[in-house]
Amino acid sequence: MYNDTNDTEKLLRECDAGIKMGIATLDDVMNSVGDWDLEQRLKKSKKEHEAFRVSAEVMLSEIKNEGKDPNPIAKTMSHIKTKAATAVNKDDSTAAKLVIKGCEMGISSLDRYLGKYQNADSRSKSLARDVITEEQSLITDLRKYVK
Repeated sequence: MYNDTNDTEKLLRECDAGIKMGIATLDDVMNSVGDWDLEQRLKKSKKEHEAFRVSAEVMLSEIKNEGKDPNPIAKTMSHIKTKAATAVNKDDSTAAKLVIKGCEMGISSLDRYLGKYQNADSRSKSLARDVITEEQSLITDLRKYVK
């Protein structure tokens, strides 16, 4: 298949922004979690996302690109919503719901970008698919905490 450097760059930048957003969301909910197993699963996912971020940064540096930060308005709104929700409802169900919603949005975005940037190289597409797989797994694991 034909590889397009422009598509690769764009896909990697979107992966980078999404991964950063995921890490921020996990950080935001971590302090409101009471269940030890839930906390460990969130920490595991954060480590996975940090490893994805390193991979994205390496691939971006190879094409001489610095990456992309999440949209500052979206990140701020997510942070405020998460803090407000966890302040009102300090329970594991609220934290799980917030992370699930974030994962669903991340999966939807990455699926859209995989379709949009079809000519990206196999490494960048593999990274996007790996992030999607982790977020799908996290959703599955968190469903048992939702009330």
